[in-house]
Amino acid sequence: MNKYIVATLKKWNIEEFKKSNLHKKKNWYFISSPKKLTISYIDSIKPKYIFFPHWSSKVNNKIVNKYNCVCFHETNLPYGRGGSPIQNLIIRNFKKTIISAFKMSNQIDAGPIYLKKSLSLKGNAQKIYERSSKIIFKMIKKIAYKKIKTKPQKGRIVLFQRRKPEQSIISKNIISLRGIYNHIRMLDAETYPKAFIKYGKMTIEFNSPVIKKNNIDVRASIKLKSKSK
Repeated sequence: MNKYIVATLKKWNIEEFKKSNLHKKKNWYFISSPKKLTISYIDSIKPKYIFFPHWSSKVNNKIVNKYNCVCFHETNLPYGRGGSPIQNLIIRNFKKTIISAFKMSNQIDAGPIYLKKSLSLKGNAQKIYERSSKIIFKMIKKIAYKKIKTKPQKGRIVLFQRRKPEQSIISKNIISLRGIYNHIRMLDAETYPKAFIKYGKMTIEFNSPVIKKNNIDVRASIKLKSKSK
Protein backbone atom coordinates (compact mmCIF):
# COMPACT_ATOMS: atom_id res chain seq x y z
CA MET A 1 0.00 0.00 0.00
CA ASN A 2 1.32 3.41 -0.98
CA LYS A 3 1.92 5.90 1.83
CA TYR A 4 1.49 9.66 1.78
CA ILE A 5 2.42 12.63 3.95
CA VAL A 6 0.71 16.01 4.24
CA ALA A 7 2.93 18.72 5.76
CA THR A 8 1.37 22.07 6.53
CA LEU A 9 1.67 24.90 9.06
CA LYS A 10 -1.63 26.74 8.65
CA LYS A 11 -4.79 26.17 10.67
CA TRP A 12 -7.11 26.16 7.66
CA ASN A 13 -5.13 23.33 6.03
CA ILE A 14 -5.10 21.34 9.26
CA GLU A 15 -8.88 21.66 9.45
CA GLU A 16 -9.29 20.72 5.78
CA PHE A 17 -7.10 17.64 6.27
CA LYS A 18 -9.53 16.47 8.93
CA LYS A 19 -12.57 17.30 6.79
CA SER A 20 -11.10 15.30 3.92
CA ASN A 21 -11.10 12.18 6.16
CA LEU A 22 -7.52 11.41 5.14
CA HIS A 23 -6.59 11.42 8.83
CA LYS A 24 -8.70 8.27 9.22
CA LYS A 25 -6.59 6.34 6.72
CA LYS A 26 -3.63 4.39 8.08
CA ASN A 27 -1.46 5.13 5.05
CA TRP A 28 -1.76 8.92 5.40
CA TYR A 29 0.53 10.81 7.78
CA PHE A 30 0.45 14.41 8.95
CA ILE A 31 3.24 16.85 9.85
CA SER A 32 2.58 20.31 11.31
CA SER A 33 6.05 21.16 12.63
CA PRO A 34 9.28 21.77 10.70
CA LYS A 35 11.15 19.94 13.47
CA LYS A 36 9.37 16.71 12.56
CA LEU A 37 10.23 16.97 8.87
CA THR A 38 13.52 15.08 9.05
CA ILE A 39 15.06 12.70 6.55
CA SER A 40 15.13 9.94 9.17
CA TYR A 41 11.40 10.27 9.85
CA ILE A 42 10.54 10.43 6.14
CA ASP A 43 12.73 7.36 5.48
CA SER A 44 10.82 5.46 8.16
CA ILE A 45 7.59 6.00 6.18
CA LYS A 46 8.90 5.92 2.59
CA PRO A 47 5.96 7.87 1.12
CA LYS A 48 5.02 7.92 -2.53
CA TYR A 49 4.28 11.65 -2.22
CA ILE A 50 4.81 14.38 0.35
CA PHE A 51 2.28 17.19 -0.08
CA PHE A 52 3.12 20.71 1.12
CA PRO A 53 0.07 22.99 1.16
CA HIS A 54 1.28 26.39 2.42
CA TRP A 55 4.65 25.34 3.83
CA SER A 56 6.97 28.32 4.31
CA SER A 57 10.03 26.61 5.83
CA LYS A 58 12.96 25.30 3.81
CA VAL A 59 12.81 21.58 3.10
CA ASN A 60 15.99 19.55 3.45
CA ASN A 61 17.52 18.91 0.00
CA LYS A 62 17.95 15.25 0.91
CA ILE A 63 14.15 14.95 1.15
CA VAL A 64 13.56 16.96 -2.02
CA ASN A 65 16.02 14.88 -4.05
CA LYS A 66 14.82 11.51 -2.73
CA TYR A 67 11.03 11.87 -2.63
CA ASN A 68 8.18 13.29 -4.73
CA CYS A 69 7.51 16.54 -2.89
CA VAL A 70 4.44 18.39 -4.17
CA CYS A 71 3.98 22.13 -3.53
CA PHE A 72 0.99 24.37 -4.17
CA HIS A 73 1.39 27.97 -5.32
CA GLU A 74 -1.46 30.40 -5.96
CA THR A 75 -0.21 31.72 -9.28
CA ASN A 76 -0.13 30.44 -12.84
CA LEU A 77 3.51 29.35 -12.76
CA PRO A 78 6.03 30.41 -13.98
CA TYR A 79 4.22 33.73 -13.47
CA GLY A 80 4.49 34.80 -9.84
CA ARG A 81 7.31 32.64 -8.55
CA GLY A 82 8.31 33.72 -5.06
CA GLY A 83 6.67 34.87 -1.85
CA SER A 84 3.28 36.34 -0.88
CA PRO A 85 1.47 35.31 -4.09
CA ILE A 86 -2.06 36.26 -2.96
CA GLN A 87 -0.99 39.70 -1.78
CA ASN A 88 1.12 40.36 -4.86
CA LEU A 89 -1.82 39.43 -7.10
CA ILE A 90 -4.36 41.57 -5.26
CA ILE A 91 -2.20 44.70 -5.38
CA ARG A 92 -1.96 44.08 -9.13
CA ASN A 93 -5.78 44.06 -9.29
CA PHE A 94 -6.16 40.38 -10.20
CA LYS A 95 -9.71 39.08 -9.65
CA LYS A 96 -8.83 35.40 -10.00
CA THR A 97 -5.77 33.22 -10.24
CA ILE A 98 -4.52 29.66 -10.74
CA ILE A 99 -3.33 27.20 -8.11
CA SER A 100 -0.30 25.37 -9.51
CA ALA A 101 0.59 21.97 -8.03
CA PHE A 102 4.22 21.28 -8.89
CA LYS A 103 7.10 19.00 -8.01
CA MET A 104 9.50 20.66 -5.60
CA SER A 105 13.05 21.18 -6.85
CA ASN A 106 16.14 22.96 -5.57
CA GLN A 107 14.97 26.15 -7.31
CA ILE A 108 12.10 28.17 -5.82
CA ASP A 109 8.74 27.39 -7.49
CA ALA A 110 10.50 26.12 -10.62
CA GLY A 111 9.56 22.42 -10.71
CA PRO A 112 7.36 20.69 -13.32
CA ILE A 113 3.58 20.97 -13.04
CA TYR A 114 1.16 18.22 -11.94
CA LEU A 115 -2.13 20.13 -12.02
CA LYS A 116 -3.59 23.61 -12.26
CA LYS A 117 -6.96 24.76 -10.88
CA SER A 118 -8.66 28.17 -10.87
CA LEU A 119 -9.15 30.20 -7.69
CA SER A 120 -11.26 33.31 -7.03
CA LEU A 121 -9.57 36.19 -5.21
CA LYS A 122 -12.86 37.57 -3.89
CA GLY A 123 -13.09 38.45 -0.20
CA ASN A 124 -10.45 38.81 2.49
CA ALA A 125 -7.25 36.77 2.65
CA GLN A 126 -8.67 34.36 5.23
CA LYS A 127 -11.58 33.43 2.96
CA ILE A 128 -9.25 33.09 -0.02
CA TYR A 129 -6.93 30.75 1.88
CA GLU A 130 -9.85 28.63 3.11
CA ARG A 131 -11.24 28.46 -0.44
CA SER A 132 -7.78 27.57 -1.74
CA SER A 133 -7.41 24.81 0.85
CA LYS A 134 -10.58 23.05 -0.30
CA ILE A 135 -9.31 23.04 -3.88
CA ILE A 136 -5.81 21.94 -2.87
CA PHE A 137 -7.04 18.87 -0.99
CA LYS A 138 -9.04 17.80 -4.03
CA MET A 139 -5.83 18.18 -6.03
CA ILE A 140 -3.94 16.14 -3.43
CA LYS A 141 -6.37 13.23 -3.76
CA LYS A 142 -6.22 13.37 -7.56
CA ILE A 143 -2.41 13.34 -7.63
CA ALA A 144 -2.24 10.55 -5.04
CA TYR A 145 -4.77 8.23 -6.64
CA LYS A 146 -4.38 8.88 -10.36
CA LYS A 147 -1.37 8.58 -12.61
CA ILE A 148 -0.55 12.17 -13.49
CA LYS A 149 2.58 13.01 -15.43
CA THR A 150 4.33 16.28 -14.79
CA LYS A 151 4.85 18.86 -17.51
CA PRO A 152 7.61 21.50 -17.55
CA GLN A 153 6.64 25.07 -16.80
CA LYS A 154 6.14 27.20 -19.90
CA GLY A 155 5.93 30.93 -20.31
CA ARG A 156 7.63 34.10 -19.15
CA ILE A 157 9.09 33.94 -15.63
CA VAL A 158 7.81 36.72 -13.36
CA LEU A 159 9.21 36.87 -9.82
CA PHE A 160 7.34 38.06 -6.73
CA GLN A 161 9.03 39.37 -3.60
CA ARG A 162 7.92 38.13 -0.19
CA ARG A 163 6.28 40.97 1.69
CA LYS A 164 7.74 42.25 4.95
CA PRO A 165 5.65 43.17 8.04
CA GLU A 166 6.52 46.86 7.70
CA GLN A 167 4.89 46.86 4.24
CA SER A 168 1.53 46.34 5.94
CA ILE A 169 1.35 50.06 6.72
CA ILE A 170 -1.27 51.89 4.66
CA SER A 171 0.90 54.13 2.52
CA LYS A 172 -0.05 57.67 1.58
CA ASN A 173 0.66 56.58 -1.98
CA ILE A 174 -2.57 54.54 -1.96
CA ILE A 175 -4.96 57.21 -3.17
CA SER A 176 -8.12 55.26 -4.09
CA LEU A 177 -10.83 53.72 -1.92
CA ARG A 178 -10.44 50.42 -3.79
CA GLY A 179 -6.69 50.49 -3.20
CA ILE A 180 -7.14 50.88 0.57
CA TYR A 181 -9.80 48.16 0.61
CA ASN A 182 -7.50 45.76 -1.27
CA HIS A 183 -4.61 46.56 1.05
CA ILE A 184 -6.67 45.77 4.16
CA ARG A 185 -8.33 42.61 2.85
CA MET A 186 -5.18 41.06 1.39
CA LEU A 187 -3.63 41.05 4.88
CA ASP A 188 -6.76 40.00 6.75
CA ALA A 189 -5.93 36.41 7.71
CA GLU A 190 -4.81 34.53 10.80
CA THR A 191 -1.07 34.77 11.56
CA TYR A 192 -0.60 37.63 9.06
CA PRO A 193 0.41 41.20 10.04
CA LYS A 194 -2.70 43.34 9.67
CA ALA A 195 -2.90 46.56 7.67
CA PHE A 196 -2.14 49.49 9.95
CA ILE A 197 -1.39 53.17 10.34
CA LYS A 198 0.73 54.98 12.92
CA TYR A 199 -0.90 57.63 15.10
CA GLY A 200 1.57 59.13 17.55
CA LYS A 201 2.60 56.39 19.95
CA MET A 202 -0.28 54.21 18.80
CA THR A 203 -0.75 51.68 16.03
CA ILE A 204 -4.22 51.29 14.53
CA GLU A 205 -4.79 47.91 12.83
CA PHE A 206 -7.65 47.23 10.41
CA ASN A 207 -9.57 44.09 9.44
CA SER A 208 -12.93 42.88 8.08
CA PRO A 209 -13.32 45.62 5.45
CA VAL A 210 -16.57 46.06 3.52
CA ILE A 211 -16.42 48.45 0.59
CA LYS A 212 -19.45 50.52 -0.37
CA LYS A 213 -19.98 53.25 -2.94
CA ASN A 214 -18.15 56.06 -1.16
CA ASN A 215 -16.77 54.49 2.02
CA ILE A 216 -15.26 51.42 3.65
CA ASP A 217 -16.70 49.91 6.82
CA VAL A 218 -13.88 48.33 8.80
CA ARG A 219 -12.98 47.07 12.26
CA ALA A 220 -10.08 48.72 14.02
CA SER A 221 -7.81 47.76 16.89
CA ILE A 222 -5.78 50.47 18.63
CA LYS A 223 -2.54 49.44 20.29
CA LEU A 224 -0.27 51.56 22.43
CA LYS A 225 3.41 50.94 21.90
CA SER A 226 4.78 49.20 24.99
CA LYS A 227 7.67 50.82 26.82
CA SER A 228 10.96 49.00 26.46
CA LYS A 229 12.35 47.54 29.67
